[in-house]
Amino acid sequence: MTTIHIDRTSRWFGNVVAVNDITMQIAPGVTGLLGPNGAGKSTLIHMMGGFLAPSNGSVTLDSTPIWRNEQAYRQIGLVPEREGMYDFLTGYEFVLANAQLHQLPDPPAAARAALATVEMEYAQERKISTYSKGMRQRVKMASALVHEPSVLLLDEPFNGMDPRQRMQLMELLRRMGDEGRTVLFSSHILEEVEQLASHIEVVVAGRHAASGDFRKIRRLMTDRPHRYLVRSSDDRRLAAALIADASTAGIELDWSEQALRIQAIDFTRFTELLPRVAREAGITLYAVSPSDESLESVFSYLVAA
Repeated sequence: MTTIHIDRTSRWFGNVVAVNDITMQIAPGVTGLLGPNGAGKSTLIHMMGGFLAPSNGSVTLDSTPIWRNEQAYRQIGLVPEREGMYDFLTGYEFVLANAQLHQLPDPPAAARAALATVEMEYAQERKISTYSKGMRQRVKMASALVHEPSVLLLDEPFNGMDPRQRMQLMELLRRMGDEGRTVLFSSHILEEVEQLASHIEVVVAGRHAASGDFRKIRRLMTDRPHRYLVRSSDDRRLAAALIADASTAGIELDWSEQALRIQAIDFTRFTELLPRVAREAGITLYAVSPSDESLESVFSYLVAA
């Protein structure tokens, strides 16, 4: 059972800190690496794959450092987000080249098997230059799987895939996790991670923000304070009725917006309270909109929590 250990690991590029003192463990099964764009997910994956050295701390595969460890590449398959493909090759030739680099006993058979695994046999003789984004993703996947690695690292693997391709890849990754392989994929979409990962690691601005199953992560996100912009027929009276309830932590009148800015600390209670209070007081609600629902604001709350 292969496990990746990340221990007090940092990586910086000049004055830019991409990963800041992160400790986590990636065990067998499917793990989702969740965070907004620019959070440091790709940098983490490249260190796990042996393509970047940690500036501080360590990244090990079963207690053996991955950086400059050629033997680690026999156990690791990497599907990067960026495309470093040779468009003049066919899909088969591209995967075959990786099989040959791994010095497999039968590279052609391994290449064909990997392409079959990702259901790309029908297009394996076509030039990569003719492939769609989703097809390119699947050929990269075949190339990463050709040597049957025990660890699979995927950076935003669902980008550009249509719904059918996405379902096929999810089923493949689930199956690999069930077989005992260590599968890690990154995403900035919580729903995508929920559907697939048994365990989630959250990173924000290079820092480790949270860890657990999707229920725990969803609860952390739901239980955070929520901010709303509310317009009504009588903002002052509505504010007076809401401020007395324990579900709100603060209400202010925004003169420029002609609206109330409300911080709710009990999401469920507040969403039931607001329409009831307005109805009982004869107040018309013109608009109720969340003002802090971006991924960056949600994840930043987790870091500060």
